[in-house]
Amino acid sequence: MLTPGVRCWLCQLPLKIAAHGICSVCCRTLLLPAALCPRCGLPAALPSIPCGRCQQKPPPWRQMIAVTDYRPPLSTLVQRLKYQGMWQLAPALARLMLLRYLQARRERGLSAVHRVVAVPLHHRRQWRRGFNQTQLLARPLARWLSCRTSAGLLRRVKNTPAQQTLTAGARRRNLRNAFVCTERLDGETILLLDDVITTGSTVAEISRLLLDAGAASVQVICLCRTL
Repeated sequence: MLTPGVRCWLCQLPLKIAAHGICSVCCRTLLLPAALCPRCGLPAALPSIPCGRCQQKPPPWRQMIAVTDYRPPLSTLVQRLKYQGMWQLAPALARLMLLRYLQARRERGLSAVHRVVAVPLHHRRQWRRGFNQTQLLARPLARWLSCRTSAGLLRRVKNTPAQQTLTAGARRRNLRNAFVCTERLDGETILLLDDVITTGSTVAEISRLLLDAGAASVQVICLCRTL
């Protein structure tokens, strides 16, 4: 039975389960398989093994899972969440991440995670925005995966310029010593969550920090991976 007045965020058709936010047809379209490297999430000939780039110079994280490329319609929803304050989108977007993660776990045999960790905002930027969109995504995802999430585990201590305005090299320099980890993570498998990943500089810097804090491995998940 359809829920009166509740429609899919994408196609605007009535929803049977209001809490899902995005209908099953749109979900299937967004979650179509793609030939991407399981390590860096970039296009690859064989999606079952790391690409040549990752074999020569592997990133610090173990796996990268992305719902889709940074393109409409999902990129539009991400922008509405971040810049228009439409926090109501967060559960529906988190569910897409859950579905993609479960798909990857079946296909790749991923180990269970102990904690979902969101990429933090500097406190000034979070104050201006009113929320951290990645934490809004991390809370339901951690609940569905029956693991912890820790909002205070990572802190951004440098209010760096926005990454999208910088070159790849400048992004790496921009993030040097920008984060601190406040706990030991001995033996934990961490699922590091960001909304959009472009060069991977942010998640690389944080992954190294988490590994230095004792994490056994880091898996990365995002809504959009710029290809």
